[in-house]
Amino acid sequence: MAKKPIVNLIFFKAWSFFVGCSLIAGASAIHGSSQFPGVAQKRQRRPVLMWSRIARFAYAALAVVLAGCALGPDFVPPAPQLPEGSYTGEPATDPWLQQPPDPSWWAVFRDPILIDLERRVAAENLDVQTATIRLAESRYQRGVAAAAAFPSLNGDAQYQRELYSINGPFQSPNGPFGPLGSAVNRLLQSSGSPPLPRVPIPFNEYYIGFDASWELDLWGRVRRQVESTDAQVDQAAEQRRDTLVSSLAELARDYIQLRGVQMQIRIAIDNLKVAQDVLARAQERAIKGVGTGVDVENAAAQVENIRAQVPALEQQETQYINAVSLLLNQPPGALRAELGRPKLVPLAPPRVPVGIASELARRRPDIRAAEAQLHAATADIGVAVASFYPTVQLNGTVGFDSVDIRQLWQLNSLQYMAGPSVKVPIFAGGRLRNTLELRKAQQVEAAIAYQKTVMQAWHEVVNALVAYQLEQQRRMRLKLQIEHSRGALAFSRERYSDGVGDFLTLLDAERTLLQAEQQYATSTTNVSLNLVQLFKALGGGWELTFPTSPGGGSP
Repeated sequence: MAKKPIVNLIFFKAWSFFVGCSLIAGASAIHGSSQFPGVAQKRQRRPVLMWSRIARFAYAALAVVLAGCALGPDFVPPAPQLPEGSYTGEPATDPWLQQPPDPSWWAVFRDPILIDLERRVAAENLDVQTATIRLAESRYQRGVAAAAAFPSLNGDAQYQRELYSINGPFQSPNGPFGPLGSAVNRLLQSSGSPPLPRVPIPFNEYYIGFDASWELDLWGRVRRQVESTDAQVDQAAEQRRDTLVSSLAELARDYIQLRGVQMQIRIAIDNLKVAQDVLARAQERAIKGVGTGVDVENAAAQVENIRAQVPALEQQETQYINAVSLLLNQPPGALRAELGRPKLVPLAPPRVPVGIASELARRRPDIRAAEAQLHAATADIGVAVASFYPTVQLNGTVGFDSVDIRQLWQLNSLQYMAGPSVKVPIFAGGRLRNTLELRKAQQVEAAIAYQKTVMQAWHEVVNALVAYQLEQQRRMRLKLQIEHSRGALAFSRERYSDGVGDFLTLLDAERTLLQAEQQYATSTTNVSLNLVQLFKALGGGWELTFPTSPGGGSP
């Protein structure tokens, strides 16, 4: 955790002594000794001596950097607080159900068209592509943060045409350097030499060189920034996986609902034939005088009622085809030839393995993203703590300066300077303290968001499991209802044809059968949809291979 201000003062004094000794040793390495004239007498050895001393200074600085520490709390992965066994907390009764779910969960529907469509999502879906770009952006941001740990080197080239003013400090007798010029002129006149001209002479100045700076990460500020951006990269990667999971589930839902609507259209057409047959019987009985016009009109109304359902269903069919096309970045109607031919709803198996609850936190991308967000918030506290400490920076400049371009590369034109700089925060109006408290509050918020994400995932899995199981029971009862309704319609039709049954009983049996078949088709669709929701709640599907990320690295 972050150190208190009093402890910081003691800690800083100890580090200041160590840093000071290291910087003095580095400075001694550069200057060598105080006998500069002796060094000047051996100009031919200056390049070798200079680079040797710079290397020795770099070693001293590296020792300081390696001895540095990273302030702030270290991240500890949170406990998701999920049960070890089943999601309901009850002991596992079937070991097969506790096996991990299949990453390619859509294969359990055994629908070749659905399988082919799901394989295209990772490469063609625009949301996944956007998440891929965001992942690349986070990797670039990580590179920007990591660059602060390395020295900065810049080249510099300059040409100037200069002219000193007569009334300036160097030429004017009233200037600070004016008496010096007068003394020089008196010496020249006493020796019989002409005095210095008062008219300034313009001259050229050429310079080329390099400057470097390096901030010593003594307190781990840069390392904590890199740690935070690393966690943000992980968060972006998990968000992309979560986007893929959502897109895979959405495509499966749209496809299943499309097949459900096509099934409803087929049921309406089949019942339309039954209604037309009933209308024909009513008309026949009316012609024979044993029926009434009321029966004919009721039968005709039922025919038109069923016909009116078809256009609305066909509109839904078009919407679902276009929804699948949009998920695959296709224009409207592009998949009409592939999906327009009616097929049955992909049937869900009676049961599937769901794994154990304790593994949910490692499988769901949104939980993993929330953990990465908590990691980044924890590292940001270390960055805020390090801001209270001095910033030590090594600076250096080396170059060649000459008024004659022909002499620019001569050894006498060499000039350099090197040395450390220390920036100590003294007063910032509470900015540093408030920033630290802000980072701590953000960490608490991220921890709460993580726990909420885990709890929400747990609820989603349990709700999907219950819905999947109970809807199968409802579907079974509706199937039995259809069988009984068909029998009732057959008896009513026979009795009406024989003249012993009334038309209202026949009409009611017809409506009951239509309603039962529609409910059964809806239930069949819902069973498959609930299974898709279960797989989405389990976080399956992200294990697929992504397209190459523009940011490089693994997906």
